[in-house]
Amino acid sequence: VDYYDHSAQAEGWGTDFRRNMGTANDAYGKYATELFTEEAVQLVLEHDAQQPLFLYLAHLAVHSANSYAPLQAPADAVEKFSYINDLNRRTFAGMLSKLDDSVGEVVAALELRGMLENSIIVFTTDNGGPAAGFNLNHASNWPLRGVKDSLWEGGVRGAGFVWSPLIKQSPGTVSRTLMAIEDWLPSLYAAAGGDPDDLPEMDGVNMWPSMSTGAPSARIQLLHNIDPISHNAGLRVGDWKLVHNPAGQWVDWNGWYGPAGRNCTVPECQLTTLLQAAKSSLAGRAALRINSQAFAGILQTREHAMVNCTTAPDGPPSLCRKSSHPCLFHIPSDPCELQDLSAEHPALLQVMMHLLQLYNSTAVPAANRPSDAAANPKYWNYTWNNWMDYPEPVGLNTN
Repeated sequence: VDYYDHSAQAEGWGTDFRRNMGTANDAYGKYATELFTEEAVQLVLEHDAQQPLFLYLAHLAVHSANSYAPLQAPADAVEKFSYINDLNRRTFAGMLSKLDDSVGEVVAALELRGMLENSIIVFTTDNGGPAAGFNLNHASNWPLRGVKDSLWEGGVRGAGFVWSPLIKQSPGTVSRTLMAIEDWLPSLYAAAGGDPDDLPEMDGVNMWPSMSTGAPSARIQLLHNIDPISHNAGLRVGDWKLVHNPAGQWVDWNGWYGPAGRNCTVPECQLTTLLQAAKSSLAGRAALRINSQAFAGILQTREHAMVNCTTAPDGPPSLCRKSSHPCLFHIPSDPCELQDLSAEHPALLQVMMHLLQLYNSTAVPAANRPSDAAANPKYWNYTWNNWMDYPEPVGLNTN
């Protein structure tokens, strides 16, 4: 998605799985990713398998952590990627590998309880990556333009996948249909057997028919954002995207940021090695036990999912900062936002600007509140908490 049999042998494997989980958590009990995973697995293992379960697992990885140590992962996870020369990228890879492990452990727990064959698993990001040191992080959105917190495709396009035996399309189907984050609620509600028409009025639309059968997308347009503070705005209508000041306050982040990840030559980067690792992972083995053809056509899927630019981006041709004349891009043919087509399609530009104004007419004032110095984690043993329920911290500096 691009968006916007339980035999004695299986039971024995489950015992090993629980034992291995215990070993891992004893070693890295303070690492948030593993703590979240442990809790999620425990919820699955203790759940009545005859009753529905909605599990929302929102990991902190691979988000930046503290300013003095933004990228954190267990030493052994980082060491697995010793062939990556850049320390920040190496640590980032370690963080991501622990996230991969978490997915595998949750999937394994679902299989152990006999719940996997009736599950829908959604793995998705909430925004593009903070690349090249943006926000103290080292993700990569290459070759998409921009970074997290921008309206370029590198900021708003969310990569992810939906896996389920309930999906009628062939494994490995790549969808490029337009979808927004608010569509998950009605879509999953419908997938679970509910009628989306019974839900309160909302912006989201039911995308489950598109995901499960390949039906045409119910979404034809979406508002990326209208921000009166950063003075940026973005809108999609079908294949077309209108953007004004897409990098907002981050005026230096209008380019394309890597690394591309396509020039690695060490054995660990070879496609056959990576594919075998995926097949032998906890999640991969579970998927293959349910469907022996789960990885069929994976190379074609990878090729189909690849984003390629018509030319190599070497510098921003346009920063699109004029609110009176924003940029217009045709995303299917120009996913890297290289060519502003507003001059070639003035009528379409005016239609989309008018639609943006209609959206803005329904806006309510921003509800941002000033920062509260008392909320600083340094006053609370470096943890976030409900600080207003407690007396003012000792040594509070409000300057």
